[in-house]
Amino acid sequence: MGINIKSDKEIAIMAEGGQKLAEVRDKLEDTVKIGVSAIEIENLANKLIAKTGGEASFKKVPKYYWATCINLNDGIVHGIPKKETVFARGDVVSVDVGLYYKGFHTDTSFSVGLGVGTEVSNFLSAGRQALKNALKEAKERNRIYDISEKMQTVESHGYKVVRQLVGHGVGRELHEAPQIPCFIIGEYEESEIIPKGAVFAIEIMYTMGEPKLILEEDGWTIATADGKISALYEETVAVTKNGPQVLTKA
Repeated sequence: MGINIKSDKEIAIMAEGGQKLAEVRDKLEDTVKIGVSAIEIENLANKLIAKTGGEASFKKVPKYYWATCINLNDGIVHGIPKKETVFARGDVVSVDVGLYYKGFHTDTSFSVGLGVGTEVSNFLSAGRQALKNALKEAKERNRIYDISEKMQTVESHGYKVVRQLVGHGVGRELHEAPQIPCFIIGEYEESEIIPKGAVFAIEIMYTMGEPKLILEEDGWTIATADGKISALYEETVAVTKNGPQVLTKA
């Protein structure tokens, strides 16, 4: 399956939804504090999403009933927001949220350190910077390889990118082609060329330890096998004639 191309009109609709999602995300991030529970973040997300006139993207995933995925520390993706999950000092909290608006999905995520030390702060900063650099590569005639290569630079700091999960195209479906890994695969010339009109959910997922992952007993939460801290950052970006346009930017 090739890359799904969006028209300028469709990208404009996605930009409108993406901005609304960015505002939701930023309010959620501001609310992630010591003593707050995951279900409080979930409830706020539902309230804010309802105000946008859109719907929670993740609730459209079969048998997933929540607007957010919330993970702590070794949890990296798909964590169910539970009331018993209360954020404490030293936690790394990761939140993923999507918005379905006027027929299109946008997707974004963030990680926050609560009273963490320098080591973890540096870990989080490295991921944010790597994603920022990767977004700049989402331009016409580049290759997926270019995006992946920038995300994999976090390994130069001693961290490991996840190899069992990938970013993805996004649009009328939450998950579309192509896959966008956090690491380079094969030779540069074999990587798919990026066309104008492509829209990607570019997501860096990485750990302080080894990248091997496990599925926890709830059937959704994916965590690091060695229990080391993980993090993720994600933005939805469109490839336009003027270069990358980050749609999930407030």
